[in-house]
Amino acid sequence: MNLPKNGKSVLDLLNKNGFESYAVGGFVRDMLMGKTPGDFDITTSALPDETENILRQNNIKYVETGLKHGTITAVFDGEPIEITTFRADGEYKDNRRPETVSFVRDIKEDLSRRDFTVNAMAYNEKDGLVDAFDGLGDLKRGIIRCVGIAEERFTEDALRMLRAVRFAAQLGFDIEDKTKAAISKLAPNL
Repeated sequence: MNLPKNGKSVLDLLNKNGFESYAVGGFVRDMLMGKTPGDFDITTSALPDETENILRQNNIKYVETGLKHGTITAVFDGEPIEITTFRADGEYKDNRRPETVSFVRDIKEDLSRRDFTVNAMAYNEKDGLVDAFDGLGDLKRGIIRCVGIAEERFTEDALRMLRAVRFAAQLGFDIEDKTKAAISKLAPNL
């Protein structure tokens, strides 16, 4: 997988400082599909203050775009790179965002909170593809399937239902039966 120069530089910096770091989400999905990714996101075991220290020590500008959720945006050669600490989400009360997040040190735990299997894959050059939920298999089968129990994913964040339909339409994929049934049942939550 060809990592963009700036993204690879940030991954390497985090890894060199003893943290696990991966390209994640849509970048990985698009690369595996042979498409040009629109953005490059990183997930890391580094806590937000640790990430900021590394960026500051290397004279890389950054913006605290979502510290509550562990997200910092590095601006490397004018290119934004979102860096988010591995996390587990707390309770969702508004069908959109978690009330709290807790930072974790395990990539698989972070991936388990994501919406769809095709978006729950991570990659770095050391470990290769991390695919705990068969996202690659779903890409090959051409299906959109929730990570875990579909009703839980859509109860957490109702917008995920629209994302499922959008991904299916954009990618020419089918929506897996349990995921489709959950959308039908929970659509009024939108």
